[in-house]
Amino acid sequence: MHELSLSREVAAIVGHASAGRPVAVVELRVGHLRQVVPDALQHAWRFTVKGTPLAGARLLIEEVPVRLTCLDCHQDSLPGHQLGFDCRHCQSPHTRITAGEEFMVVAIEVDDPDQKGVPDGTLPPARR
Repeated sequence: MHELSLSREVAAIVGHASAGRPVAVVELRVGHLRQVVPDALQHAWRFTVKGTPLAGARLLIEEVPVRLTCLDCHQDSLPGHQLGFDCRHCQSPHTRITAGEEFMVVAIEVDDPDQKGVPDGTLPPARR
């Protein structure tokens, strides 16, 4: 189950980015081609953050379907039911995957009553 190692990596990224502040929500964008099972990732997340400063942080997962762009007719489409990657408009095999390979932390929501947003986008130093 690679979801456990993925949740550990996400926790490390979020832990660093939150600079010691309590985290309420972590938003991920995960493409279908990443072969991540959202329920398994949710379960791994709860296990990973238990007893850590991230305990209680909710994980929101946006699933991104596969999208293709045809290099011949320049049309965008979804792959066929059999995950065929030929263009659904002109049947050309010359397509490029334009979505569905993502795995990224999109946003984190921190609970920090002393800092309600930082205008210049920089993180304040971690409190000790």
